[in-house]
Amino acid sequence: MSTVKARLAPVTGHRLFWPLVMLVVLLVANTVYRPSFLSVELKNGHLYGSLIDIVRLSAPLILVALGMSLVIATGGIDLSVGSVVAVSGAVACLYISEQPDQNSLGGVFTALALAFGIALLLGAWNGVLVAVIGIQPIIATLILMVAGRGLAQLITSGQIITINSEPYKTIGVGHLLTLPFAIIIALVVTVIVAVLTRRTALGMIIESVGGNAEASRLAGVRSRRITLLVYVVSAACAAIAGFMMTANVSSADGNAAGLWVELDAILAVVIGGTSLAGGRFFLSGTIVGALIIQTLTTSVYAMNIDPQTALLFKAVVVIAVCLIQAPAFRARFRRRKSLAPPPAPTAEKQKEQVPA
Repeated sequence: MSTVKARLAPVTGHRLFWPLVMLVVLLVANTVYRPSFLSVELKNGHLYGSLIDIVRLSAPLILVALGMSLVIATGGIDLSVGSVVAVSGAVACLYISEQPDQNSLGGVFTALALAFGIALLLGAWNGVLVAVIGIQPIIATLILMVAGRGLAQLITSGQIITINSEPYKTIGVGHLLTLPFAIIIALVVTVIVAVLTRRTALGMIIESVGGNAEASRLAGVRSRRITLLVYVVSAACAAIAGFMMTANVSSADGNAAGLWVELDAILAVVIGGTSLAGGRFFLSGTIVGALIIQTLTTSVYAMNIDPQTALLFKAVVVIAVCLIQAPAFRARFRRRKSLAPPPAPTAEKQKEQVPA
């Protein structure tokens, strides 16, 4: 038994083991409830199925969570990503709605560039408040979380802006090479972030700033610039997610777009094994965490769970995942098990112990 445990230790001790186990459990539960859950079909050159829908719907959360991972790695937090989602989507949809031809590629690209630029400014605003002025990240981003939602409402005049633009709609529900276009966008952004942070020194520098900003500064790292950069990247990822969310419904709602996505993003990062204290970050774990959250959301609706208890059910599952993968919790559980009193000897063993 000890030999088997020793062989399995590298696997069970991996940071992705328990998140992947929970993801598999959710998929199995859905398959038991609905046997056709795992089926994927090819219709008109496009892939369809519940698994494809889960990954497609996870794409915006994956993008937001990637940016959040970098921010958390520096020891910060970004509560404004939901508002950035709303602002970017509102600006893009407002500009397209005012065009005489909403299907014009030039008009759509201009709308995307304008909204993306505004998102970068909002990210830079957060970075300046945190890195230059020295405001605590949770307070600095809370300011934009509230003000940004108001700005989105101001842009949309408190109304839902609807558009009829096929090029813009492609971002959310279009297909390319049989896959939903949103999945391809998320994949490209993930590869870019992974290459920049794991194939260059940027990732190590970000982790050094999160581990000890003062020590990294004394070592020659310009920690303020790195902190400013990660908030800009976080806003950029949120902007792309905003395009996906609004394109998915061909409308922009300044009040509802991206609502509470910042909390799901933080959960995805934590489930993936990244500590909120800063330091090391794990992009692969973040992606798995985002898939878990979206699979859980899909499961709640597919199993007809009461919407009033859906959030509670979701919270219980997330807490269970976090506890199971927490090394301190597992160590305490094993210690209690080892300290448990041995079982009482049976009558036969007692007879054997009596001397003849």
